[in-house]
Amino acid sequence: MRIESAKLVSLLGLVVVSLGAPSPGAAERPNIVLILADDLGYGDVRCYNAESKVATPNLDRLAEQGLRFTDAHSPSTVCTPTRYSLLTGRMAFRNGMRGVFDGAGGPCLIEKDRLTLPGMLKKAGYRTACIGKWHVGLTFFDADGKPIHQNGLAAVKRIDYSRRIPDGPIHRGFDRFFGTACCPTTDWLYAFIDDDRIPVPPTGVLDKTHLPKHPYSRDNRPGVVAPNFDLEEVDLVFLEKSQAFLKEHVEEHPDEPFFLFHSMQAVHLPSFPADRFKGKTKAGPHGDFLHEMDHVVGELLGTLDELGVAENTLVLFTSDNGPEIASVVHMRADHGHDGARPWRGIKRDQWEGGHRVPLLAKWPGHVEAGTTTDQTVCLTDVMATCASIVDQPLPNDAAEDSFDLLPVLKGEAEEPVRRYTIHQTIRLALAIRRGPWKYLDHRGSGGNDYTRGPLQQYALPEKTPEAPGQLYHLGDDPGETTNLYFEKPEIVRELKAALDRFKESGRSVPPRS
Repeated sequence: MRIESAKLVSLLGLVVVSLGAPSPGAAERPNIVLILADDLGYGDVRCYNAESKVATPNLDRLAEQGLRFTDAHSPSTVCTPTRYSLLTGRMAFRNGMRGVFDGAGGPCLIEKDRLTLPGMLKKAGYRTACIGKWHVGLTFFDADGKPIHQNGLAAVKRIDYSRRIPDGPIHRGFDRFFGTACCPTTDWLYAFIDDDRIPVPPTGVLDKTHLPKHPYSRDNRPGVVAPNFDLEEVDLVFLEKSQAFLKEHVEEHPDEPFFLFHSMQAVHLPSFPADRFKGKTKAGPHGDFLHEMDHVVGELLGTLDELGVAENTLVLFTSDNGPEIASVVHMRADHGHDGARPWRGIKRDQWEGGHRVPLLAKWPGHVEAGTTTDQTVCLTDVMATCASIVDQPLPNDAAEDSFDLLPVLKGEAEEPVRRYTIHQTIRLALAIRRGPWKYLDHRGSGGNDYTRGPLQQYALPEKTPEAPGQLYHLGDDPGETTNLYFEKPEIVRELKAALDRFKESGRSVPPRS
């Protein structure tokens, strides 16, 4: 009887092979879901800040099921350069762009021939999708077929919506895209892009009279709006589209891995939570928006469970930079909630609050549940990490600032993965970190103006105003209050020399063989 059973098993194995079973190793390639929140501060998430006034049960659960990074950093302190760096593994200051895109701004900041995170994963057999905010620039044309490449309302009004976009997400490694050109509810063009065109174009200028009015609603420009674009439902539309991609993939491509980049609107101002979330917290509209953000994460995780793919999926959750001025100022004053806690600085600033972000990783069977790491990491590292996971070699002219975090994920890293980490601001001010030492190669915040306006109340006395730069020991001084520039000149020289070397060489990762 045992012999007959063995023959049957062998025969079934031959049948499976003849029907086209997955190639060896296919099951070892995990699906990858990268969730990027917008302007979410370190202190906005309960598992990072016990004093947060907004519960984040789904993110807390994600931390309990995986790894929580306490020293993770966005590549920049604002949207566009962080997204460029996340998708290429290369610091955005290297291409020289200052500021961010809005409206019809472009062309695509990602160079045409540059290897991207989704492009690398496609080479490894992945189907790739980007749902949500793009904000890395793309090209719209006017009626004469001329590229626009300008920010502002006048430029948006020139768009010819019959013409296709030649340099959007589907031209930079993604098989599928549904989302917006820039900040969904801020930047002049309120319309959805489907792959390489806007199927439902704007029909008029946005009427703001029916939108909520509160301290968190003022970052909302009077642009042009499509009839199917509801500014208070954007994140739920993105959620629906991501869930549809996941379901379609599992049903039609069960033997292929997928990469989903879910790029949220939440919690970028204006804080327009959907109707079902209004009043759900005791922390006002922005608190409700944080609640909606956490709900979206929970729904995506739930969909992975329902589809039976959660056990073979690496989930990464993070933010593109620190919290915005208005959300920090008003949440502190009105609700006792500090989205930047415990750090100095906010979005745009070189101080920690501008770029130290939540980073959570869940990967059953590979990442130990309920663990924490204090490894200093940057979101540029996602690309090299994913390449290592799928055993895809990176060429020397790609991911020049990306380090492999796979040993950290698996709990096998005994030494720091990074010796140095570079930071940049919207003004292209630069800083560099080594262990507890952080050197800012400039005066002041590198971003916001603390000499006037609502931020003046948070200005700290400058004890060494004559210093051309700033040096802090984050272990002794996490609030970056005591500039040691003149007390530790040897550390200043070392860090500045390293920063100059990385600028001149075009890379911070050693050359790959």
